[in-house]
Amino acid sequence: MVSDVHGNARDLARAGEGADALVCLGDLVLFLDYADHSRGIFPDLFGAENAHRIVELRTARRFEEARAFGAGLWSAVGADPRAAIEKAVRKQYSELFAAFPTPTYATYGNVDMPDLWPEYAGSGTRVLDGERVEIAGRVFGFVGGGLRTAMRTPYEIGDEEYAAKIEAVGEVDVLCTHIPPEVPELVYDTVARRFERGSLALLDAIRRTRPRYALFGHVHQPLAQRMRIGRTECVNVGHFASSGRPFALQW
Repeated sequence: MVSDVHGNARDLARAGEGADALVCLGDLVLFLDYADHSRGIFPDLFGAENAHRIVELRTARRFEEARAFGAGLWSAVGADPRAAIEKAVRKQYSELFAAFPTPTYATYGNVDMPDLWPEYAGSGTRVLDGERVEIAGRVFGFVGGGLRTAMRTPYEIGDEEYAAKIEAVGEVDVLCTHIPPEVPELVYDTVARRFERGSLALLDAIRRTRPRYALFGHVHQPLAQRMRIGRTECVNVGHFASSGRPFALQW
């Protein structure tokens, strides 16, 4: 089980060793590494110094200034942002999807571009969003993407649309999502020093349907990596981009 891969194709190729299947909870793309400002699509285009500046603005939650700064950089180079970013994302996807073992079950993160996934997901990779599947005799439900924020990442959707996908999954043994339930200890990032967006609909579903596990990622350095809600063990499976270690789900 991995989440927040953010370009780590090398370790991804080994992540499924010894397992019945690999489960990926999204965020394959590395747009900007907040720990190393020289890595990612943004610094490749505009350099580490400009990446450092945009991280400063975002960390300070000065999102309008960050967008204006970015717009100025795009204007200076005279490039079409959408086309340039898509080209870079395609390069990353070609490497990352090739690293997936067979079988892999995957859903989208908030920084992913779902429209591109069908071009890269091979026969051994099944993409699920608002759907269920049986893996090793257990029923897994998958809900991808994130909720809308000031960051405006590519796959953010409205609360009602997200809640509808949660409802469509229904009762499962393992509920797999990219974002966590809306619980302060699970959504607070101790390094970024901010609360990320979790889902109240997901929290309600956990309380109502009582899956054995609720697994997610999104928050890279959570205040609490795991906690119990009723009978459900809620686990942040980890920031795979930095650790290179998958979370092993055992019964």
